Amino acid sequence: MKFLPFALLVAVTTFLSTGTSHAEGAKLGDLRSRLTKQTHKNDAGDTMPYRLFVPKDYDAKKKYPVILFLHGYGENGTDNNRQLLHADPLRFATDDVQAKNPCLLVAPQNRKGFWPGKSSRLAMEILDSLAKKYSIDANRRYVTGLSSGGMGTYYCLIERPDYFAAAVPICGRADVSKAASIAKIPVWGFCGGKDRGFATKMRAMNEAVKKAGGEWKYTEYPGVGHNSWGRAYATEDLPKWLFSQSRSKK
Repeated sequence: MKFLPFALLVAVTTFLSTGTSHAEGAKLGDLRSRLTKQTHKNDAGDTMPYRLFVPKDYDAKKKYPVILFLHGYGENGTDNNRQLLHADPLRFATDDVQAKNPCLLVAPQNRKGFWPGKSSRLAMEILDSLAKKYSIDANRRYVTGLSSGGMGTYYCLIERPDYFAAAVPICGRADVSKAASIAKIPVWGFCGGKDRGFATKMRAMNEAVKKAGGEWKYTEYPGVGHNSWGRAYATEDLPKWLFSQSRSKK
């Protein structure tokens, strides 16, 4: 019960305006139909629905980056639709981005609770399974998420520090005691300056990373509350920065 007030806060604020214009949001929303509905089931019988985008000119002879997107608390469920309620991360599936950086985009749906833990591990299992079906570049796996998904983004890095090439956590938080284990992974975080409970945590994580010898990018929006993901995913240089990251460069 001690987590209930925070859970309710996140659930409510996840539905607020993201800062993206209505016209732009509607245009991105049209991309939802490009993500096919899939379901992951592991040997233990655990299941997780997810949506998958594959480049229209996919060629098995080429290697493709893959982006794992983790939604917010308010989009929990099993309908395999709600995780795309906020269409902002679908920018990576737009024709403009795909023309320069064709990639796969995976959007699993968490049944309940927050991403850190079993849910994030199931999401990473999906990436493992896709590597058996598609020609994925093992040096260019990325993870991003908002709110609860921002928390899950940090968790994925901590669980698999040698797996992802880069991460984009948005209004998330993590255990600062784990900062040293992921300090060398390229991360660009985003948060609203008035995002109670998140901005302070993200600043603390960034400071812990610096002390551990890392140098993360961080953008904070003054006067903005929890709903910062629209601005974050609209950042002009974000796709260029993300796709330039590769584990082979380390």
